[in-house]
Amino acid sequence: MSFDLKGTLKPLTALKQFGKKPHTLVDVPSIPLEASDHYRGFHYNDLDECIGCGNCSTICQNQAIDMVPVDGIEGKKGDSGLRPRVDHGRCCWCGLCVEVCPTGSLSLTKDYLYVSDDPDTFLWTPGVDNPEGKERISFFSTEETSLNDFGRIPMPELEGMDRVKSFAEVVLGYNEVQARAEASRCISCGLCTEACPEHMHIPEYINAIARGNDADAVRIIYDNNPLPEMCGKVCTRRCEDVCAIAHRGDPIAIRWLKRYTTETVKNADMIKEVVNPDIQEPNGYKVGIIGAGPSGLTVAYYLALKGFDCTIYEAHAKAGGMTMYGIPKYRFPEESLDKQIEYIQKIGVKIHFNTKVGKDISFKEIYSKYDAVFIGVGFPKPWTLGIEGEDLKGSIQAVNFLYEINNGKTVDIGDKVIVIGGGNVAIDAARVSARLGADVTILYRRRVQDMPADWEEIEGAEDEGIHIIPQAIPVKFYPDKKGHVKAVEYLKADMVADEKGGRPKPVPVEGSNTIIEATAVLGAIGQQGDYSFLEEEFSEKVKIERGRFVVNEKQQSTLDKLFAGGDAANRSADVISAIADGYMAVKGIEDLLVKGN
Repeated sequence: MSFDLKGTLKPLTALKQFGKKPHTLVDVPSIPLEASDHYRGFHYNDLDECIGCGNCSTICQNQAIDMVPVDGIEGKKGDSGLRPRVDHGRCCWCGLCVEVCPTGSLSLTKDYLYVSDDPDTFLWTPGVDNPEGKERISFFSTEETSLNDFGRIPMPELEGMDRVKSFAEVVLGYNEVQARAEASRCISCGLCTEACPEHMHIPEYINAIARGNDADAVRIIYDNNPLPEMCGKVCTRRCEDVCAIAHRGDPIAIRWLKRYTTETVKNADMIKEVVNPDIQEPNGYKVGIIGAGPSGLTVAYYLALKGFDCTIYEAHAKAGGMTMYGIPKYRFPEESLDKQIEYIQKIGVKIHFNTKVGKDISFKEIYSKYDAVFIGVGFPKPWTLGIEGEDLKGSIQAVNFLYEINNGKTVDIGDKVIVIGGGNVAIDAARVSARLGADVTILYRRRVQDMPADWEEIEGAEDEGIHIIPQAIPVKFYPDKKGHVKAVEYLKADMVADEKGGRPKPVPVEGSNTIIEATAVLGAIGQQGDYSFLEEEFSEKVKIERGRFVVNEKQQSTLDKLFAGGDAANRSADVISAIADGYMAVKGIEDLLVKGN
């Protein structure tokens, strides 16, 4: 038997530690120890910068982050109202949550010391439970270090001075590679869905595009939007305004991605094949719809899928309302609209064209013939300027001008056009005039940044050589010897702050009169509804305020079986809001007729 002296003596070596101070101390919290500058300790969250997108919670592989309500934080546009809560028993301090935070509100601090016998106290809401952590931030992300992609894939377009030579579509659209790359930037927070008037399933269809499944994206889109290619070209994209990625970079190109995927279905037959709509058996109810604009088409489409017999009465030769007769073809080509209308007709919707209610058929006849009626007639009647000389030849309302051009007519505007107004109609009229060879100037009474037109349209106009004169108030049109407009006089304006906190007001500057030559003047200061088709027995019963039908949350008017939507009931004045109105009216009509509510 061998004898291991080393093994016998080794335990005795511990005696040399006898009498020395221990390395492990009992009263650890009382001993201040400074961590290194880049130590990853407890989380801190800037509650004001945070938007509650939940990206931190999604990426956490340890499921250590939940999104919870916080006292004093209310949900609003672009903010879920929730804030992250961290379970420090699960957290491994990897910092991924910080690196994917789109606003940069979440960070890690040098604080690491916390002792408690209560495990529940390790559930912290950063920024609430450690407000002092802001002073000890050690790990954070920047636009350069973040794992998010903040740069949008540029949209190919025709060059400015080349595109004014024709009415060819300006925006060329993403190809497949570009669309997949842009879609992959989405973090699926869902804030866009809440901001969308129609609450479209935006993250879902964008994720489908990113996966390479365009057909699935189309099916998701058509679930609650029957005119998605229209929205993919001319939507006001309020969803992009609240995009989480936009806080440190460019918002996801939601509109362009919708455009890309809906253009993959080339015709109405392909749409029907891909969407494969579930059309229910006829239920015996008939619905009459006045106006084939976005709201009326939406009502007809979704009611037809539910088995309703739907008939639309349209005053013009084409469906689409203002999207057909008001939006120039360089923005929204007619073949794109025709494809979508044809698909809606293929699922059983009937459209009577060139049928003006109040002239070719009475409203009373429609009201008595159908179980429910929907009015979506838009705002076709332009406001006049109310200034001297407005009735001269060559003084044209921009809405009427656009209607004539889109209807294939020729309008003589000469070579020097003045457009008055700052909305999308004014910009459209100006850009169309430039394509007709005119030198164009826009007069707007406020500043350029106050213009209600889409900023992309304003930039597009400037790229095409259109001159904008802000803070210019027109006061008089001058005629030539033949009674044709030859000049416009305007006053320069100072912007004066509103005492009530509203927009600054333009105030004319005395003696600043300026005269500018013109061969045509296009007025674009807004439109109003025309409900002259309503017989007295109906106009007395239906409530209209400030030019719009008063409706409830189901788009139901003060007459039980009469519903309204779009511009006739909604001040938003955009396509997606009209579609949303139509979608809500579908539920209202179904409740009234089928459920008896």
